[in-house]
Amino acid sequence: MEKEKYEWGEGVFTLLSWFKKDRVKNARVLVAGCGALGNEVVKNLALFGVGHIYVVDFDKIELSNLTRSVLFREEDAYNHAYKAEIVAKRASEINPQIEVVPIVGNLFSDVGFGLYRSVDVVIGCLDSRIARYQLNRLCMRAGKSWIDGSIENLTGAVKVYVPGVNCYECGLSRDEFNHIMLRTGCADVVRSQTAKGRVATTPISASIVGALQVQEAMKIIHIENPDEGDDKREVTPFKTLQGRMLRYEGMTNAMNIYKISSWKNTCAAHEQWTGVIAAEELSASMTVENVLEALKKILNVENVEINMCNNKFIDVIATDYPQKEFEVMIPESKLDNYIKKNKELRQLSYRTLIHKHFYENIDCSFPYKTMTLQQIGIPAFDVLQVSTENGVSYVELSADRY
Repeated sequence: MEKEKYEWGEGVFTLLSWFKKDRVKNARVLVAGCGALGNEVVKNLALFGVGHIYVVDFDKIELSNLTRSVLFREEDAYNHAYKAEIVAKRASEINPQIEVVPIVGNLFSDVGFGLYRSVDVVIGCLDSRIARYQLNRLCMRAGKSWIDGSIENLTGAVKVYVPGVNCYECGLSRDEFNHIMLRTGCADVVRSQTAKGRVATTPISASIVGALQVQEAMKIIHIENPDEGDDKREVTPFKTLQGRMLRYEGMTNAMNIYKISSWKNTCAAHEQWTGVIAAEELSASMTVENVLEALKKILNVENVEINMCNNKFIDVIATDYPQKEFEVMIPESKLDNYIKKNKELRQLSYRTLIHKHFYENIDCSFPYKTMTLQQIGIPAFDVLQVSTENGVSYVELSADRY
């Protein structure tokens, strides 16, 4: 029998006075983290019919995840499946009319900045302070609102961060900020996230917080220019959590809202990349040599230098004792896993200092110009920060657009 043709949500959500079908169908949402919260968030986005969902996580499914992750199955844990891929697969089964794209990797080194710029809202389903710090910096740089969710035991919290209103980094204590500074900009970032201890949570707190996060996302999707001032906004019946935190306490059934409008004008996280040039001819699959030449033509300059930002390219690492060099040829974000997989390096790393020879800036003197941008650590659909004799420009690898 031929399947009946239907439009998702027709005759259901369209009965809601505030629901705008086309806006939801065309919406683009990035979900960072595919654990208990990520499962609930993606499930609800799929049920609402959000047209384009991008899910990011580098972790694999474990048996302990099954007690609070609605989209995972026992076979996924035994197959050591990636969380992002399974979440995308199950969400597509729930709603075949949407696009769910999995990205197996780290949110700051494996996700192109172009994706952050292109989405309507970002939802953080993270369990690491360092990951929140990185996500906040990327969202502030892109000028995007992001919705943070956290759970522990029977409690949970939802916060909405909006550029110009409040900032995660501005709200950190001195000790919290110093702890993050010690671990960012190197492979310790990955190590600190993969080696973290488990926090006791319940499927109930995950359901409640994940639902509230999606509710906030739907509000932002339905508001024209959500990051603009009130005078530029479309009149809607919504009241968002912009600049506030909603805290749920399951033990006592208490729910409270607190103001978290922390915004310091001197905060380094408030940097925004504006005036980005969309280069339809550029892709991360191109060689460094070809990209450098193309950038000269696009920017009409003679000299170009690509800044690698937080993910330097490492060609050689050396140990003190014994004195030995190892050619690695990888971006810094992948160094920790490289050491773990190399038996000799793994043993040496516990008892000797490892020095890195790296390239933080890529120009015509770079000795490995036949390598692709992806090979040196620049992900697809990224935005290149390019220094020239005329100043700094931002160029998007638009040929990789999702």
